[in-house]
Amino acid sequence: MRRGKTETNMGKPKIFVLDTNVILHDHLAIRQFRDNDLIIPTAVIEEADKFKKGNDTLSYHARGFMRDLDKISDGRSFGKDGIRIGKGLGRIKVEPNHPFPPELADLFKDDTQDHRILATAIWVRDSHPGTFVALVTKDVNLRLKAKAAGMEVQDYLTDKVGDDRLEIRQKELVEKELDPQLMQSLCYGPDNCIPWEAVQDVRPAPNQLYKFSWKGGGGETACARFVSDSGNIVLVRARQAFGIKPRNDEQKMALDACLNPKIELVALTGGAGTGKTLLALASALEQERDYEQIILSRPTVILGNQDIGFLPGDQKSKMGPFLQPLMDNLSVIKDQFRPGSREAQRIDSMISMEKLVIEPLAYIRGRSLGKCFFIIDEAQNLTPHEVKTIITRAGEGTKMVFTGDVFQIDQPYLDEWSNGLTHLSEKMSGQKLFQHVFLRKGERSALSELASKLL
Repeated sequence: MRRGKTETNMGKPKIFVLDTNVILHDHLAIRQFRDNDLIIPTAVIEEADKFKKGNDTLSYHARGFMRDLDKISDGRSFGKDGIRIGKGLGRIKVEPNHPFPPELADLFKDDTQDHRILATAIWVRDSHPGTFVALVTKDVNLRLKAKAAGMEVQDYLTDKVGDDRLEIRQKELVEKELDPQLMQSLCYGPDNCIPWEAVQDVRPAPNQLYKFSWKGGGGETACARFVSDSGNIVLVRARQAFGIKPRNDEQKMALDACLNPKIELVALTGGAGTGKTLLALASALEQERDYEQIILSRPTVILGNQDIGFLPGDQKSKMGPFLQPLMDNLSVIKDQFRPGSREAQRIDSMISMEKLVIEPLAYIRGRSLGKCFFIIDEAQNLTPHEVKTIITRAGEGTKMVFTGDVFQIDQPYLDEWSNGLTHLSEKMSGQKLFQHVFLRKGERSALSELASKLL
């Protein structure tokens, strides 16, 4: 939460009851509530205990939360009023589970951890009349149940990007008309560039993208990018990578970013069929001599109640269904060439020599990725912490490309504002090493584009 005191309760801290998914999303969440007080139901401790063993992100957060809580208590009892979290922060207390009040006992009959947390939150509210009490959870279903029971409930918003900022990130491409003389210099001049002062009054952010058209109409559009080192807006030329050619202006700018060695971190966002993964993979193959390894990966999002352990075979066989989309894009690139051609043999050679590898993200933690081209597909299903963990693995000479659609999220506790891909684009905006390109038009097929618009 990013909330302070209410005007009606100036000087009186609020009380927030935290659900398990909040601390599994961010183990430092208890330090994000300013001087307000926190209640951790015993049911949360019980649930977190189930996640403490393992190497995944949930286990990392579970262990981090337990260690932090133990450090805060430092052998002391939480007592009636709890323990101060830190300087300038509120107090925290672990509260035993409480039953629903009699009037709600028949509303929630199943004895589940969610219901125990909700019942404890209601008990805290009723035990502190005149104090603002809210349950904080990222579980939409629990939020609905809390509202049905008349309980104040809120989402955990600390790492969310506002929808207004999200809209700005998607409209970061500046489109405007230029005088014929400026267009002539940009498109056909000796340096293919123009000073930024000729376009706008305020200095652009590094790698700001432009789409210019001739003033008065007529002629083709020109794509450009602001280079902060030179202070000029330079022409983005149409390039191709390993047989893949851009089909629209956004793809042209995306390919330019992926092929630019000075831009070490790229985010490609857009709907299905816009070519995000294909362009990133083609760029990596085109530059394979500049990197020691090309790594392709994506989150293993389990749908329904299945777990990877239920799939037959060894680890490679288990990961096959999750990584197949990456193989599909590789097949599209290979199909550009004749069987047995030099390019097709290069791809086969890279795979056999493990210069081109496809592996799950779970194996990235703890590694140092030096001089590699790393593509992370479906990055919208990553948390901000997971994205940070991946990027901090980058060694000297490494380039990372994150691709995804922030409106197509499969994780239950992430949305278009709180996912790692949105967080990345927001926090890295304006950095010289970073470029974000939003791909608007689907190029997979006419049917795919029609379905994306109408269904």
